[in-house]
Amino acid sequence: MEELDQRASGETRLDCLGGFVVTQLYGFREKRRISVCWSSRRGRNVRRCWSQAAKAESFTGNTRVYLDSVGVAKVPEDYEERLTEMFPGAYEHLRLCALDPYDLALSKLERNIQRDRDDVRHLASFVPLDLEILKERYGRELRWQLGNPEREDLTLKLWIEMIEEERMRR
Repeated sequence: MEELDQRASGETRLDCLGGFVVTQLYGFREKRRISVCWSSRRGRNVRRCWSQAAKAESFTGNTRVYLDSVGVAKVPEDYEERLTEMFPGAYEHLRLCALDPYDLALSKLERNIQRDRDDVRHLASFVPLDLEILKERYGRELRWQLGNPEREDLTLKLWIEMIEEERMRR
């Protein structure tokens, strides 16, 4: 990351999500791939960062950290207001910012593979997630973006049941 930071021409915020954030902030599973999403209004700096990362051989070689562009994951509409800088002051130009735990969980809703469900289960116990906030944010900021909202309604319902069952076991 240091080499990529040195190559950056100005402040570049990378909005991180996925297993990288679950691992770095919530200590769940080993993940070295940094998944990043970005909005169009700040895309130029991020695209330059991708270009520099491609040129920085040691960035992907020795450190075994990879930058992934996430174009498929849907995130709640106002996620940028809730970002948290992950390593303040660690880099001169790079700002690695994490989605908050609710936005992070909801970003996994559409894909819904076992790894996503495990991450959500972990977040629900580690944070712990308030299920009313999760449902409210889904309805207000994410549902309208989804291609098949009825399917995701069911997925969220099943996730909430999964979390409630897990909580009852403790």
